[in-house]
Amino acid sequence: MQRRALIAAGAVVVAGGAAGLYYVTRSGKKVVAPAPGVLPPPLPSTDPKMAIRAIGNASAPVTVMEFFSLTCPHCARFSRTTLQEVKKKLVETGKLRIVFRDFPLDNLALLAAMVARTLPANKYEPFCEALFSSQDTWAFARNVDNIAELGKIAALWGMSKAEFQSAISDLPLKVALLKRQDNDQKRYGIDSTPSFVFNGPGATNTKLVGEMPYSEFATAVAKAAA
Repeated sequence: MQRRALIAAGAVVVAGGAAGLYYVTRSGKKVVAPAPGVLPPPLPSTDPKMAIRAIGNASAPVTVMEFFSLTCPHCARFSRTTLQEVKKKLVETGKLRIVFRDFPLDNLALLAAMVARTLPANKYEPFCEALFSSQDTWAFARNVDNIAELGKIAALWGMSKAEFQSAISDLPLKVALLKRQDNDQKRYGIDSTPSFVFNGPGATNTKLVGEMPYSEFATAVAKAAA
């Protein structure tokens, strides 16, 4: 899902500038456009919520960063199909490590990422998979409170209502995620999801875009390992 497509569809877009990070809604209104100094400092990178979320051996010859948005249908299909084969054939065999990078392309995806990072670290990846597998019921269902539906799923993972409200109201976490997203966009040229950045003996920040099939993904991993 590309950022320009979201703009055309009227979704919420993340932007930045001298006034800080903000959202531009379909009406053009800046939902979060605080004056300089109003935003709290972001969570430090040392905070457990901002720690690396990854699967696979840290010493695997190839590492790929996956940039995804939890409301992106392409990311959901990749998670349900290709990723399952990747985990079985490449991650579990020690050939690949996957580092997950939150890249929310709308406000609901940002809130979902905040919830995912508030859960214990070992629940992050399976929780994200659960959100992808049920995307139609919480992200795209009509005539429902999407945030309330997200809360119902969080409850299944042990998060109380009070903890859920605290998670989605955590402004330092929100600022930290948005700043990291902005940095990733500038550093790696990320402008759509899912995007993948491969690193290994044969690759240095090699970017591929889209919900590629397993064969294409495995070929990229093999090239990065060469």
